[in-house]
Amino acid sequence: MVDVLVIGGGNAALCAALMAREAGASVLLLEAAPREWRGGNSVHTRNLRCMHDEPQDVLTEAYSEEEYWQDLLKVTGGITDERLARFAIRHSSSCRPWMMKHGVRFQNSLSGTLHLSRTNAFFLGGGKALVNAYFRSAEALGVEIRYESPVDRLEIVDGHFRAAWVGDQRIEARACVVANGGFESNREWLREAWGQHNGEWVAENFLIRGTRFNMGVLLKGMLEAGADRIGDPQQCHAVAIDARAPLYDGGICTRVDCVSLGIVVNRHAQRFYDEGEDFWPKRYAIWGRLVAFQPGQIGYSIIDAKAIGRFMPPVFPGEKADTLEELARKVGLDVDAFLKTVREFNAACREGTFDHSVLDDCHTEGLTPVKTHWARPIDTAPFYAFALRPGITFTYLGVKVDESAAVHFGGQPSDNLFAAGEVSAGNVLGKGYLAGIGVTIGTAFGRAAGASAARAALEQSRQQGVLRDAA
Repeated sequence: MVDVLVIGGGNAALCAALMAREAGASVLLLEAAPREWRGGNSVHTRNLRCMHDEPQDVLTEAYSEEEYWQDLLKVTGGITDERLARFAIRHSSSCRPWMMKHGVRFQNSLSGTLHLSRTNAFFLGGGKALVNAYFRSAEALGVEIRYESPVDRLEIVDGHFRAAWVGDQRIEARACVVANGGFESNREWLREAWGQHNGEWVAENFLIRGTRFNMGVLLKGMLEAGADRIGDPQQCHAVAIDARAPLYDGGICTRVDCVSLGIVVNRHAQRFYDEGEDFWPKRYAIWGRLVAFQPGQIGYSIIDAKAIGRFMPPVFPGEKADTLEELARKVGLDVDAFLKTVREFNAACREGTFDHSVLDDCHTEGLTPVKTHWARPIDTAPFYAFALRPGITFTYLGVKVDESAAVHFGGQPSDNLFAAGEVSAGNVLGKGYLAGIGVTIGTAFGRAAGASAARAALEQSRQQGVLRDAA
């Protein structure tokens, strides 16, 4: 019998497997994807949001625990467990040496991400390099890895893990870490969770930014077995991405980052939210949800020539036109309605000193919705439009855990079942998102889960040995 079974192949699962193995436990990792698609949503990540008290190799200035906490508090609207959130935040200040020991390398912030140089440490080679480094280290340490091994169900009795089933194969383990993602790839569950709005099924036009393998099977199984539930099934990391993105695995390159530099309209050519509410890393993940509740689940980000060069260009070029009338026709918007919206916006702009790196004083007056910062008239040709769809990264519905990552049943922690990553992220993320915090949560609770599972398994093995000796 293996000591620790880890289910999943992304950052949280790999952190758990490495920690358990380092603690002396035998470890089996089951990844649903084939080897070439391994890594889950982690392959699409870029960075880790880090608390630090002074400048470091790839981090500038300082980013205190309190500032980190206040940033999280703002985006979640207070829907977070402060104890667990601070646990993850504090962990982020000390995990990088361990990551580097396992082959992860960091680089300075590049052009287009300089505003994150104080808060986020970027991976050299991105998320793919991160998971590849962890897989190499796991293999070198003797972790057994099986690909194309989706777990269908778990045997859980009174909160105690007994075994996992892959098809007709039953796999026993002394302890288990579930780190195989949320349910964002399960179209039926998304449809059920989001329901209808104005007669339309909201999730009908969702695109999945990450892996197609996160079906939520074990999440549903743990909840049915009595695990304590956390989070809202509608809440998720949902970004407004290019409407031409693929259904799965579009990743970060499909994101459209010019929202704060212009206006966003729906298919009726009407604005529906403040594009300049806050810095983009604190607000980009609300726009998927905003677009989801617009007619047809589509929006259009509109900019002019003044915005070019001020944001990271997406993989697909936007529609380009020399006049606003031509731009409206190209994307299928009513020309008169579109021109009216732009004229009203332009007239409401009160330009001060434009600076996209700070919360500047360029705003609108007498306009609903307001644009709080970076409001400049859209008046300089050529003009551009990017069609937007909701892009789901991961869901926040999950199981309740504590600092040991133990899954709770009836308010009590399991003695040998642990969860990390997306499947328990709702403990920290009730809604909203901060750039890089997903990796922070996965790393903190993944490492905690691995260490806890190893302790539970080795203690169980010791007790069994004592019983055998006594017999």
